[in-house]
Amino acid sequence: MDRRSLLKGGGIAAGAAAVASPAIAQGLPEIRWRMASSYPKSLDTLFGAGAHIAKRVAAATDNKFQIQVFAAGELIGGLQVLDAVQNATVECGYTLSSFYIGKDPTFMFEASVPFGLNTRHHNGWMIHGGGLQLVRDFMADYNIVNFPAGNTGAQMGGWFRREINSVEDLKGLKFRIAGMGGQVLSRLGVVPQVLAGGDIYPALERGTLDAVEWAGPYDDEKLGFAKVARYYYYPGFWEGTAGTSLYVNKDKLATLPEAYRNVLEAACAEANLWCLSKYDAENPDALRRVIGQGAQLRAFPREVLEAGYKQAFQLYGEIAAQNPKFKKIYDHWSAFREKELTWFRIGEFPFDYFIYSQRN
Repeated sequence: MDRRSLLKGGGIAAGAAAVASPAIAQGLPEIRWRMASSYPKSLDTLFGAGAHIAKRVAAATDNKFQIQVFAAGELIGGLQVLDAVQNATVECGYTLSSFYIGKDPTFMFEASVPFGLNTRHHNGWMIHGGGLQLVRDFMADYNIVNFPAGNTGAQMGGWFRREINSVEDLKGLKFRIAGMGGQVLSRLGVVPQVLAGGDIYPALERGTLDAVEWAGPYDDEKLGFAKVARYYYYPGFWEGTAGTSLYVNKDKLATLPEAYRNVLEAACAEANLWCLSKYDAENPDALRRVIGQGAQLRAFPREVLEAGYKQAFQLYGEIAAQNPKFKKIYDHWSAFREKELTWFRIGEFPFDYFIYSQRN
């Protein structure tokens, strides 16, 4: 082979390498961020969604923008993500806004409202219904920009040491439950407890808790609840959806090159679908397994659901009368909810109900 042919071949190889490298990262700086997760690594879907974001961001930027993901407890506690991102202890965090309603109940809209929207409704409101901008306006006071980045779908009602046959059976129950669901149930006599995922099993095993809720069969199986509580209730009426998010420090986000921000936003959107799809695929088999381990499925009595529904919307009205930030989002959310329920009652529910009714 002559020298000219060799040089020509080398030029082609070099050009191919240049094309293979993500063009989006060419000429842009190397950036290293840290992400604190509210979840332990054992929860491979919720922790994994944050890791998925980091992986996609690195791949799209030729590893110039890297995000190191830390599980709950490695840098900070699982319930301290908001504070860490707000104060720029970390640049970003993967979390659930329901954990922070103690700061302001308005946080619930970003994650889950008891007896509120299902996951399809929630995504519609957030992405195309104006909800995301309203939530971002609220979170700006915390120096945070949120990106929807995951969802569990509708959740189970949790694991109980004893059966629940009436509202009376809820009184005095020490129940691990996060978010606004705890406040609703407290009005029915429950004593709500908020614990991060990795702390729940020991408390249930020791008898410090009478009942726990987390997500659905896939995660609940990993956390081992079937070993220490027999009765597995549904539905989780406080979380007909549970939208998780990537919190990003507002000031740090402002320093990102626009191309990197676009990559980050796209990775979060992908994680939103990835997370929900994984739960939808894994929960059915996991439910069969926990039943095989001795779990006894129980539906909450209608009396409990109706009492909870009544108390939930009374509570929202009381909060809205005192909290202008809450009221602003609640009014918008309520109007969207009515519209969605009307459409789904015609366009989705009859189809689903018919299909279910045809099963042998």
